Amino acid sequence: MNSTTIFLVVVIALSAGSAVAEDARIGSIEIIQPWSRATPKGATAGVGYATIRNTGTLPDRLVGGTVAAAARVEVHEMTMEAGVMRMRELKGGLEIKPGETATFKPGGLHLMFVDLKTPLEKGKAVKGTLVFERAGTVEVTYEVEAIGAQAPRHAGH
Repeated sequence: MNSTTIFLVVVIALSAGSAVAEDARIGSIEIIQPWSRATPKGATAGVGYATIRNTGTLPDRLVGGTVAAAARVEVHEMTMEAGVMRMRELKGGLEIKPGETATFKPGGLHLMFVDLKTPLEKGKAVKGTLVFERAGTVEVTYEVEAIGAQAPRHAGH
C-alpha cells in the first residue's frame, strides 16, 4: 500500500465511529447539530436540541414537529421564576426573526418529545421533522447522547 491509501484507510476508520449529527436546511432556515438525550425505560417524554438560524429577510415561526419515537413534539422553554425553574409550552411556537439564532439547549429552549413509544437509546439516531410557518417542513435526525448529557459529543463541529 502506498502512503495515500494508508491515509485514506485511517481517515475512514476514524470517521466510522464518530458520526456527527447532520445539519438541515429549508429555505432560509438552518437547523444545526440536532441532538437528544437517552431516556430510561418507562420514560414518557424526551427532549430535542439544536441551533436554528434564520438567514432570510422575513421572520419565521417554529410551530412543532414530529419524531418517530413520540406521539407529538412541543416547543418548550425553561425560565427561572422566584428562584424556581419552570417549564412551559410555547403554545404559538417560537418566532425566529431575520438574522436571529435560537439555541435549544438544556435548561432553556427545547423540543419536548411527548408520549414516547420507545426509549431513546444512546448512539441511535431518531428521525423526525420540524415544522415552520413560512419555510414548511424539514426532515431532521437527532443524534442521541447519554442520559444527562449537556451538549452533543461533537459540539462546535
